[in-house]
Amino acid sequence: MENLRLAQIKEMLKAEPEDEFLNYALAIEFEKNGELHEAIKQLQGMIAKNENYLAAYYKLGKLFEEVAKVEEAKTAYTKGQEIAKQQNNKKAFGELAEALWMLED
Repeated sequence: MENLRLAQIKEMLKAEPEDEFLNYALAIEFEKNGELHEAIKQLQGMIAKNENYLAAYYKLGKLFEEVAKVEEAKTAYTKGQEIAKQQNNKKAFGELAEALWMLED
């Protein structure tokens, strides 16, 4: 059964399908519901539309880790690092680097 928050986000997306925050929120709700593959697809779709949405890379990497797709997680973290470097976002770069380091440890 779909939770209320998930239904509300989907309804809001009908009016604003390109809203990046709502699309990210939908991925988070899928994750909360245990629908990890749906969350992954949602984030991949976001990145396909806007590769600069930095938060999506970390979350995508974590989801890939949860479904035991380590190479895909490494790819998400590495690409996220590239974007963080372009945006001069040292905090995000560090978080992505640490996540990647933990996988390779």
